[in-house]
Amino acid sequence: METLDLIIGAVVLVGVLAATLAVGLVRRGRSAAERTLRRSDRDADQRDGEELRPGVGDDAEEPRDSATRTIDTLPPPDLLGAPDDVAAPEEPALERPAPVAGRLVRLRERLARSNSALGRGLLALLSRDTIDEETWEEVEDTLLLADLGVGPAGELVDRLRSRVRTLGERDPQRVREMLREELLAVVDPAMDRTLHVERPAGAPGHPAVVMVVGVNGTGKTTTVGKLARVLVAQDKDVVLGAADTFRAAAAEQLATWGERVGVPTVRSDREGADPAAVAFDAVKTGVELEADVVLVDTAGRLQNKAGLMDELGKVKRVIERSGPVSEVLLVLDATTGQNGLKQAAVFSQVVDVTGIVLTKLDGTAKGGIVVAVQRELGVPVKLVGLGEGPDDLAPFDPEAFVDAILG
Repeated sequence: METLDLIIGAVVLVGVLAATLAVGLVRRGRSAAERTLRRSDRDADQRDGEELRPGVGDDAEEPRDSATRTIDTLPPPDLLGAPDDVAAPEEPALERPAPVAGRLVRLRERLARSNSALGRGLLALLSRDTIDEETWEEVEDTLLLADLGVGPAGELVDRLRSRVRTLGERDPQRVREMLREELLAVVDPAMDRTLHVERPAGAPGHPAVVMVVGVNGTGKTTTVGKLARVLVAQDKDVVLGAADTFRAAAAEQLATWGERVGVPTVRSDREGADPAAVAFDAVKTGVELEADVVLVDTAGRLQNKAGLMDELGKVKRVIERSGPVSEVLLVLDATTGQNGLKQAAVFSQVVDVTGIVLTKLDGTAKGGIVVAVQRELGVPVKLVGLGEGPDDLAPFDPEAFVDAILG
């Protein structure tokens, strides 16, 4: 009897355990089914809003047949729309070049610092108690070392020696005044240094045209850019012509100078293009825009290359088909001294130079090159560059130049 009770109890216990396990499995299966259903619903929602990318082990879709837009076909950013509270970027403000009058004071100070050695040397020689022939030879040598040139140096010494002997002067201040007068005489203040940038009277509607020429490395393109700033400071409307088509960066460099002061640049989109054609287009644009002045930058060339020099003459002739060339400015590096005179002579023969621009005059004590180049060409120095700044170009002033030399 007891054995039967034990068997019945065991069967009941096993039944209870089996029922409990079955209920647990059912509940676990229902929970897993609910999670799967919720995940399926969520994935369906995502598919309604966006295209799902293939996952690991999935097959990627075949490429679509429809064309896709590239960035080039998108509308400009300003047409895409922007939030109301985001301001449109402002155009960069144009630079206002420094007034020409104010430059002369600054340039005079720089010239005095670099050329005062010449003045000090001359005054020291002329302030001796006894001025003999040896002293006068030293004075002449000092002038020659300053690149004044043999002719001008000899003339200055002869006149000064005659005055000192005649007047018997020994007062340093009076000797200094006489030296100033003689230096000013050889610099020749009577030369016309006017920069002709007014519209020609005989060609109505035609702008003044200024050609800028010179050998490689003298700073022609930079000079054109600085000259544009000089003219803008004088309220002139200017157009730049990038006729240096052989140096890859020349047109870009000139355009940058123009952009800074709001001046347009006419250039070719092809390297090695005909420079005469570019110059002609620049003048044509100047006429259309009613500009006051067109500045034409030309390629640097060696004075002993006949073909290149002939091409320079062609540029000038092509420009003159529509009107006169008002100025042909030859850019010379003052540090080259007497070597620059040969270059100047050849350029003058080819294009009839009307004025000289001396660059890097602050980097040399040989300020006498001003006198030498004027004597060689018979044309005046009209502009001088005395620094690397954008406004370090100014009209040449003989009196300021001599005073700077003498300190």
